[in-house]
Amino acid sequence: MRILGISCYYHDSAAAVIEDGRIVAAAQEERFTRKKHDPDFPRRSVAYCLTEAGCDISGIDAVAFYDKPFLKFERILETYLATAPVGVRSYLLAIPVWLKKKLWIPSVLQRELGWDGPVLFTEHHESHAASAFYPSPYEKAAVLTIDGVGEWACGSWGVGKGNALELEEELHFPHSLGLLYSAFTYYTGFKVNSGEYKLMGLAPYGEPKYRELILEKLLDLKGDGSFKLDMRYFNFAAGLTMTNRHFHHLFGGEPRKPESRLTQKEMDIAASIQSVTEQIMLRMAKHVRKKTGERYLCMAGGVALNCVANAAILREKVFDGIFIQPAAGDAGGAVGAALAAWHGYYGKPRHADGVNDSQQASLLGPAFSPEEIASLLASRKAPYEVFTEGALNAKVAALLSDGKVVGIFRGRMEFGPRALGARSIIGDARNTTMQSVMNLKIKFRESFRPFAPAVLAEHAEEYFETGGHESPYMLFTAFVTKKHRKKMTAAEEKLFGIEKLNVPRSDIPAVTHVDYSARLQTVSKEAHPRFHALISAFYKKTGCPVVVNTSFNVRGEPIVCTPEDAYRCFMRTDMDAMVMENYLLLKSEQPKLAADSDWKKEYELD
Repeated sequence: MRILGISCYYHDSAAAVIEDGRIVAAAQEERFTRKKHDPDFPRRSVAYCLTEAGCDISGIDAVAFYDKPFLKFERILETYLATAPVGVRSYLLAIPVWLKKKLWIPSVLQRELGWDGPVLFTEHHESHAASAFYPSPYEKAAVLTIDGVGEWACGSWGVGKGNALELEEELHFPHSLGLLYSAFTYYTGFKVNSGEYKLMGLAPYGEPKYRELILEKLLDLKGDGSFKLDMRYFNFAAGLTMTNRHFHHLFGGEPRKPESRLTQKEMDIAASIQSVTEQIMLRMAKHVRKKTGERYLCMAGGVALNCVANAAILREKVFDGIFIQPAAGDAGGAVGAALAAWHGYYGKPRHADGVNDSQQASLLGPAFSPEEIASLLASRKAPYEVFTEGALNAKVAALLSDGKVVGIFRGRMEFGPRALGARSIIGDARNTTMQSVMNLKIKFRESFRPFAPAVLAEHAEEYFETGGHESPYMLFTAFVTKKHRKKMTAAEEKLFGIEKLNVPRSDIPAVTHVDYSARLQTVSKEAHPRFHALISAFYKKTGCPVVVNTSFNVRGEPIVCTPEDAYRCFMRTDMDAMVMENYLLLKSEQPKLAADSDWKKEYELD
């Protein structure tokens, strides 16, 4: 039995197919259309998932949609009625789209896919909860979901046991932690629904000077983590911006203009809202543990991508273990809706072994054959060498140790926002200039942005304070162990803000943030054997089991999906080499014509 799950029309649309309860394929539409956070109907993702499942639409038994459009429309109408005449511009923009397509999902499915079979609708936070609990390794666990907003809910908690999942309490719009964080994302000059992780990365450069102001003026926080926002300061309920003049007056000025210089104020604001977010999430987690008594926690929703807050819950030992859906945002709703239909609607059993999740390392996207790659390289007249697996890993290890930056394109593409070794750019974590080189010459992004380490799981505790917990999906931060930290000089200790950026803080400076933290990926031989073998070759050569791992893309562009995407990205950056399956390309050998002006015009940087 096959179920097609779909999420779309807001941001990060996606599709997934499960077969007899197993996730066969899942992918975000942005990877195929090359439109970042593409919200449109995921026709290309659906086509890929059906191909991976070995069927066409006639081989699908049911389609599951990740929220209930009429409930969401009800919330939008009620909000506009409550705030009218304020918000009329937003209303006039939104309503035609709803009346044309967003309300009529069965008709959309008929038109787009030729589907006239059963369509099942799950509530938005039910999809989030299902995406976290059902693939988790736990037979029984508490579930916590936190995001911007679904239909009415902005957060929920419940309990999963076997194939049953029940949500107990909800936090309703407009009182949303996700929207609160996005309001500060907007105010500090970053793009909402895209730049929240930049705000999180900026926080360690600042001091939480505005923390008490936020807690005193913007929200009424309760002991269980629930809260009410003072909506006098926000414009997102019915307007076209996140904040208003009252908010701007409170924080001493207008929002930072995008791309303008970052000041200490933005860093302090980032530190402040990050601190408040951690406090709220910690209170929520403690409340859920107290109410449920469960030892394990499953999390999803866009706010669950806040790896710093996740790590705070882990360090406090609120739960014995935490599983977070790697595609925690709306994209993961496609998987959640399909699994909710399988286990909840059809009542099919679920098996959890307590150790291994069923997310399959989140390698659920398309892979490409050596023949397909060879065809692309021939069409580009691109020189390359072909290696055996062992020889290739040794060659890449030598390149890395020589300070080179290498793109990795192997196997199935990752599902979710993190590159985990299949569509990655890697470098030597020991290199003191690697962070600036990657940020400015490879990724074309802000210099303050930290990079993540990928470490062999068996050596993780030697370099990072993991507390014995693995982090296979890069969803927790961990501090570098004291023995690998570098002692600051008296002058360095006095530095503040962005001045801290270029001070090496450990033996692996390229992945050590200014507060000694790192967004950690632990790589096990069982879950990701090829990436593990590559890092092992680097460890054998250098004695260091850690590499820099960032996504194979440039700023403003989705992670690469196809060999063509990868070759274009490789040629228009200062990457030194690229691995495509067992093919190795060196930049110095590539024809200059390949990076022509038409490519640069087509992929204009934002």
